[in-house]
Amino acid sequence: MTRALSVDLRRRVIAAVDGGASCRQAAERFGVSASSAIRWHALSRTVGDASPKPQGGDRRSGRIEAHAAVILAALEGKPDITLADLRDELAGGGIGVSIAGLWRFFQRRRITLKKRPGMPPSRIVPTF
Repeated sequence: MTRALSVDLRRRVIAAVDGGASCRQAAERFGVSASSAIRWHALSRTVGDASPKPQGGDRRSGRIEAHAAVILAALEGKPDITLADLRDELAGGGIGVSIAGLWRFFQRRRITLKKRPGMPPSRIVPTF
């Protein structure tokens, strides 16, 4: 993933524009795109600072976390429910989530849903 250009470079471009150069001239002088120089200068005029916003991170889990109590209650009501059945049950209540979203929801809470039958007894090792 690419990183944002440094705050120092942004400030130097803005200082050059404030010193009388056009945004395109300052961009060429510092080796950045003209659109970046224009955007940084507009940010410094309107907001007062042209520092980059944070990149990355989770921006979607808040939607499903808002319904955590409902999801966990449904799981308590039927502990052996599949993710597809849980999704359908939540959709009936007006909560639209995906199977992958439910998977990540349970993964964050370290809740595993194993749907395997018990193993047959071993024929070699005697049971006590």
